[in-house]
Amino acid sequence: MKYATVLLDLPYEASYSYIIPSDMDVKFGVRVSVSFGRRKMTGFVIAVSDEKPEGDYELKAIERVIDKDPVFTQSLLELASWMKTMYFSPTGLNLSMMIPSGRRESEVSPFFEPASFKAIEHLSPCQEHALSVLRESNDRIFYLFGITGSGKSEVYLRRAEDVIRSGKQVLYMVPEITLTEQVSDEVYTRFAGRVAILHSSLTPSQRLKAWNGIMSGEIDIVIGARSSVFAPFKNLGLIILDEEHETSYKSGNTPRYHARQIAEYRARKENAVLIMGSATPSLEAWNMMAEHRIHRIDMMDRIGEGKYPRVMIVNSLREKRNITKELEEAIRKTLKDKKGVILFLNRRGYTYNYVCSSCGHIVTCPNCSVSMTYHKKEGRLVCHTCGFSEPLVKVCPECHSRDLSPHGFGTENIEEEAKALFPYARIARLDTDIAQSGKGKTQEILQGFRDGRIDILLGTQMIAKGLNFPLVSLIGVLNADSSLAIPDFRASERTFDLLHQVAGRAGRYRDDGFVIVQTTQPFASAIQAVAENDLEMFYKKELSERNATGFPPFSRLLNLTLRGKNEEKVRESAENLGKEADRLEEMGGYEDIEIFSPSPCLIEKKAQYFRYHILLRSVSAKVLLRFTHELLSKYKAPSSVYIEIDMDPISLM
Repeated sequence: MKYATVLLDLPYEASYSYIIPSDMDVKFGVRVSVSFGRRKMTGFVIAVSDEKPEGDYELKAIERVIDKDPVFTQSLLELASWMKTMYFSPTGLNLSMMIPSGRRESEVSPFFEPASFKAIEHLSPCQEHALSVLRESNDRIFYLFGITGSGKSEVYLRRAEDVIRSGKQVLYMVPEITLTEQVSDEVYTRFAGRVAILHSSLTPSQRLKAWNGIMSGEIDIVIGARSSVFAPFKNLGLIILDEEHETSYKSGNTPRYHARQIAEYRARKENAVLIMGSATPSLEAWNMMAEHRIHRIDMMDRIGEGKYPRVMIVNSLREKRNITKELEEAIRKTLKDKKGVILFLNRRGYTYNYVCSSCGHIVTCPNCSVSMTYHKKEGRLVCHTCGFSEPLVKVCPECHSRDLSPHGFGTENIEEEAKALFPYARIARLDTDIAQSGKGKTQEILQGFRDGRIDILLGTQMIAKGLNFPLVSLIGVLNADSSLAIPDFRASERTFDLLHQVAGRAGRYRDDGFVIVQTTQPFASAIQAVAENDLEMFYKKELSERNATGFPPFSRLLNLTLRGKNEEKVRESAENLGKEADRLEEMGGYEDIEIFSPSPCLIEKKAQYFRYHILLRSVSAKVLLRFTHELLSKYKAPSSVYIEIDMDPISLM
């Protein structure tokens, strides 16, 4: 008789033994259906043995084998085990998150923005230099620090072709994939059709088909978003992490992994090369380059006639309207020249506050401690945190006044103002509301703007990054400093990233790019650095401030968030956990640990859950992880309180 050791998707670390029926072919790496208590669960076979496990308990038999061939490798199992230590998530849960849940294969629907992968015949001198360094250097981690429009993608793909010719596989990661319904001929022709696409819009069965193709070696290159970092390569030679600075590489759910960290781990364990790239590197990556832990390759020239745009800062502090006179005049001139205009505002809706003018009460979400956003078209108030919406409030819940009015502005408000100022211009808005209003709506708007059928494109972050619009010569940024007001040590870095990426949409194919940045904080370092295109100055100043305050990259953080529906229990649990942490620090020899006292999260209530957190800091990741594992082994929260563990958090909201 044979026995299988099985991992299950459970919230704790454990493996279980099952009998393998004589008529079943069970081997390492397949999924099986098993009975666990009263539940039927999917198990992951991590060992097969002829010896019966020790113990006098009765073993159950495996009920069904799901896969004919293995769906995970030994290296993926080792990665899942490493994540248990790094991200405090059980190995079985990690495997379950990695592997597609499909039971059978189905056809994969390909994707993508075709221009991104169309081969360029002649490289620029800048591209030639970058490619020669990648080919000749013996280093294992590189960073292409290249301005927008410098041609980093072509360098990535030329190097990918080299690696594939040597018989190895390539992972090309992007923060988000723009989907289309048609096959991208350029990608499939360039890589002889041996391409797999992994993204969240595929069905589980489609993902399983791509997954099995990678496992079997039929796939040379995988292109995907964050979760593609777990693709089951058998001969991985190169990982490309494009737009490394993007926060979407960090998972917002358990396990709260960062794809960059997983990519670094896999490159090291599987002897692969890692190439990262961005026009605005994260401060962590910049610091590693400064310390020569990453081989930096500069790409500071745009391809062809493209030049970094001229940037004008407009102080909007005393302006009574959203589109200033300077921006209005620039838009009129651009429209007259029959060129494209982008208006960027990082806030959807009509206004972002609905306020009582009598008592000052701001209408907030009943489930979250955030203000509701007014959406004029639907006549509703919407919470952008949990999605709750309700009809427009007519009476103030505090003083019963009817003197309620919207404050601030969002994309709907700007669209209304732009249509009044430029009645003959063809204007389109693109934000999450529009994107979710119908299938293909996003592509329809983007293609219309590219083709010149839309004169002014107004939008949020969706239009800020990674999109090429040859006709664009003017970009207007409204309320550029809104993200600076967020009480987070990364606020300045995020503002700089976003503004620099937005500015990069102008002047990609011409030398007349013009950007107008409207702000109430014209002398903020992030805004000045974008205006002067002085990245070195910004990073130097920001690193100096981080060093003085002891925040990353000069330390590592771990955030423990306690949430529950009873505020008093959550607060009490956070205080008890804080006391246990203090005791452990005093008794356990953890001098390098700094414990921030328990406090309400910046968004204290979210989706009906009250939230408190404790922030831990240390210069050593190993010390931080060891301390937290010991702390959580000593403290057990009440059943009604859940603890979220976030190593290296990118947001403290």
